[in-house]
Amino acid sequence: MMKLSQRSLVLAICCASMIVVVMDISIVNTALPAIHRDLNASVTGLQWTVDAYTLVLASFLLLAGSTADRFGRKRVFQIGLVAFGLGSLFCALAPDIEGLIAARAVQAVGGCMLNPVAMAIIATTFTVPAERAKTIGVFGSMSGLSLALGPILGGALVDGIGWRSVFWINVPIVLVAVVLTTLFVPESCAPRARRFDPIGQLLVILVLGSVVYAIIEANHRGWTSPVIIVLLGVAVLGVAGVIIYESRRADPLLELRLFRSVPFSSAILMALFSLCAFGAFLFVTTLYLQNIRGMSALAAGLSLLPVGALIALLSPYTGKLVGVRGPRPPLVVSGTALALGGLLSLFFEPATPLVLVLAVYLFFGVFQGTVNPPITNTAVSGMPRSMAGVATSLASAGRQTGTTLGVAIAGTIVGSVSGGTAFTDSERGVWWLVFGLGVGILALGLISTGAWAKSTAARAAALFEDVDRGVLKPS
Repeated sequence: MMKLSQRSLVLAICCASMIVVVMDISIVNTALPAIHRDLNASVTGLQWTVDAYTLVLASFLLLAGSTADRFGRKRVFQIGLVAFGLGSLFCALAPDIEGLIAARAVQAVGGCMLNPVAMAIIATTFTVPAERAKTIGVFGSMSGLSLALGPILGGALVDGIGWRSVFWINVPIVLVAVVLTTLFVPESCAPRARRFDPIGQLLVILVLGSVVYAIIEANHRGWTSPVIIVLLGVAVLGVAGVIIYESRRADPLLELRLFRSVPFSSAILMALFSLCAFGAFLFVTTLYLQNIRGMSALAAGLSLLPVGALIALLSPYTGKLVGVRGPRPPLVVSGTALALGGLLSLFFEPATPLVLVLAVYLFFGVFQGTVNPPITNTAVSGMPRSMAGVATSLASAGRQTGTTLGVAIAGTIVGSVSGGTAFTDSERGVWWLVFGLGVGILALGLISTGAWAKSTAARAAALFEDVDRGVLKPS
C-alpha cells in the first residue's frame, strides 16, 4: 500500500484535473459578453460555446471510463491531459465563434478522460471505506467549488488581459499535471475488462445531441418546427434503442443494471438536477449582472464570491458529515437551499439592491456546498471495485448532462431579450425551474436514504459480484 503522503499527492493531482475541467464550464460564462462583442456572436452561439463543451463531456464520459478500466487509468488520464491542453490552446487562438465552438469540443474530448478516470483512480487508491468516503467527498466538492470560483477568476482575467486568457491559463497547469502524473500516479485496471460498445456509444450521442440541439434551436425555429419535432422524435427512438439494445449486452456501455440500485439511480438524477440548476443559475446571472446591471466582468465575478466562499467552507464539513451521518442530512439542506434560492430570485428586478441579490446568492452557495459529496459517495459506495470506472463515469455524465441542459434551457427561456425589466421578466421561468429542481433533490434525498433503498443497493452490488465470478449471466 502507498504511503499516506503519496496517496494525498494522487488526490491533489486528481483534484487539479477536476478543477480545470469543471472550471472551464463556469469561467467561460463570465467571458460570454466579451466573446459576444469580440466575435460578434449571437445568443445561440454563446449557448453553443458552453454546451459544445458539456455535451461532448456528457457523451463520451462513459466510453472514457470503460476505456480506462481496460487499458489503464493512468495512461488514459495522461492522454486526456494532453488533449485538454491542446484544446485550450486552440480556444485561445480561435479566429471566430465557429472556431471557438469547435475548439471547445476538442477540449471536452480531453476533459472526458479526466474526471471519471480521476475518481476511479481515487476509489482504487483509497481502499479503506471510511477514508475513501472522506476522500471522495473532498474530490466531489471540487466540482461545485470550481464552478463557483470560475466566474471570479474569469472576471479578473477578462478585465485584466482579455477573454482569451481564460484558456491560456490552462496550458501551464496541464503541463505540470502531466509531469506529476507520470511520476506519482500508479497504474490500475479493472479486474475484468469490459468489451467496447460502439452502438451504445452512438445511441448515447444521438439522444443527448438531439435533445440539446432541439432545445437551443427551438428559440428561433419554434417548438412546432419540423426540424425540432424530428429531433425530439429521434431522441425518443434513441432512448428506446438504448433500453432494448443495452439490456441485452453482456458488457454494455450504459450499464442499466446499476440503476436497480435506488441510491445509485437517485444519485444520477440528483447530479443531473443539481448541475442543471447551477448551470442555469450561472448563465442567467452572468447576463443579469453584466448586461442588465452594467457591471464589469470582474465585479460580476466578485459578486459570486459569497457562493464560492460558502462552498469552500461547507464542502469539507459535508464530506465528513457524510462519513459519520450518511447522505440524508446534507441532501435535505441542499435541496431546501436550492428551492429557496430559486423562489427568492423570482423577485429580482434591474434595480434590486445589490445587497439583497448577494444575500439570495448565499442560498446557492449552501446548495453547492452540501450537494456534491453525498451524491458522489452514493454513486460509488457499495459497488464492486470492478465497476468503479463505469459507476463514476455515469455520475459525471449526469453532472455534465445537467449542465448542458441547464444552459440550453436557460438560454432558450431568456432568448435574445436584453432590456432591463424584459430580461428579469423572462428569467423568472429559469427561477421556477430552479425551484422545482430543488424540490426534486429534496424528495430524492429522502427516498434514496431509507432502508428499502439501501436493500436495493445491496442486491445490485451482489448481482455484479456474481457476474464477475461468472456465476450469473447478465440480464
